[in-house]
Amino acid sequence: MEIHWYFAAQDGTHPWSPAGTRVTDFAYMQQLAGATEHCGFAGALIATIPGGTDPWTLATGLAMNTKRIKFIVAQYAGVIAPLWLAQMAASVDQISNGRLVINIITGASSTQPQLGNSAVHDERYALADEYWGVFRRLMMGETVAFDGRFVKVKGAKLMLESVQRPYPELMIGGSSEPGLQLAAKHADTWLSLGVPPPVFAQKVKRLKELAAAEGRKLRFGLRTYVIVRETAEEAWAAAQWQYDRMDPEVVQRRLAKLPGTDSEGEKLMLEKFQPGMALPKDARHFELYPGLWAGVGLIRIGTGTALVGDPEGILKIMREYEAAGCEVFILGNYPHIEEAYRFADLMGPLLKQETRAGRVTWY
Repeated sequence: MEIHWYFAAQDGTHPWSPAGTRVTDFAYMQQLAGATEHCGFAGALIATIPGGTDPWTLATGLAMNTKRIKFIVAQYAGVIAPLWLAQMAASVDQISNGRLVINIITGASSTQPQLGNSAVHDERYALADEYWGVFRRLMMGETVAFDGRFVKVKGAKLMLESVQRPYPELMIGGSSEPGLQLAAKHADTWLSLGVPPPVFAQKVKRLKELAAAEGRKLRFGLRTYVIVRETAEEAWAAAQWQYDRMDPEVVQRRLAKLPGTDSEGEKLMLEKFQPGMALPKDARHFELYPGLWAGVGLIRIGTGTALVGDPEGILKIMREYEAAGCEVFILGNYPHIEEAYRFADLMGPLLKQETRAGRVTWY
C-alpha cells in the first residue's frame, strides 16, 4: 500500500467559495511540498487545469526543494509534441533524481476545447493511444516514424535518458471501456475515483483481463479525499461543515450537468444526485457506501468522494480497497497542509504498524 497526497490548483478551508480560498503561489506550494515530505507521504499529485499553473514547472521547482517524495505530474495527450514531452520528462526525471511520475489524463468534453482539442470521448482515447505509444517508444530510445490519425512524427529521437528506465511510471484514470483499454496498453498504474470497493473490484478484474491480453501487468490505485478525525462523529461533523458551506445554486448547476456527463465515475453520482432535487440538510445523505461520502462531487468535477471516519475506520475501508486490488492511494483534503498533518498525526501510528508488517510504504 503506497500513500500519496494531493496538490490542488486551489486551496483553503473551503476553496469553492471566495471566502474560503487561499493564495496558492510558489511560496505556499513549497510549504505544502515540505509538509507532504515531512508527514511521510510517498509523493504528491500535482493537478492541472487549463490556464492554471504549469505542473511541470512547479514539479521541477519543488523537486529542487525536497529530497524524497515523488511528483505525479498530470499531462494531456496531444497538447505538445510527443518528442517535446519526452524531453521534458527525461529532464525533470534527471533533475529530481528519478522522482517523476506522469499522470495520463484524457480530460472531459468541457475542458478539451480550451486546449484546442475538439475530439469527443472515444476519439480522445484514440488520440491518447497513438500519443502515448509514440512517447513510450521515444523514451526507450527508438527513432520513431509514425503516421497516425492524430499523431504524425518523422525521424523523432530523444537524446536524453531518464533516471528511471525505460521511462518514469505512467498512471492513468478513466473507468469507461476505452479508458480501461488505454490503461491496459500503456499505463503502469490505473487510478480509480472513489467508487465503492465492490465496484472497484469489478474494474480491477476487467483490467487484469485486458492487461493480460497485452502481455502486461498493472498496479491499481484510488484517488479520493479523506476526512479523518479522532472519532467518527467528529469526522462526519467535518463533512457537514464542508457541506454547509456549499452554495446551493452552484450545487444545482453542478447537478444539472450530471445527466450529460461522459465520465463513468460521475455517472455513479446520479444514484444520489438528481437535478432539481431539494438538497437535504444532512450531509450524510450522500454516503455512497459505509465511510465513503460523495458530497465533494456537489462542487468538484472529477474526484468527488471522500473517506470519512476515525483512524480505525479509515484504515478499515482502505483495507477493503486493498482486498479489492488497490495498491496506491492518492488522498487529500482542504486545507492541504493542515489536513496532511492531521492525517499523519492520526493515521501515522497505525500506518507505522502496517509498515513494520510490510503492508504499507510509510516513513
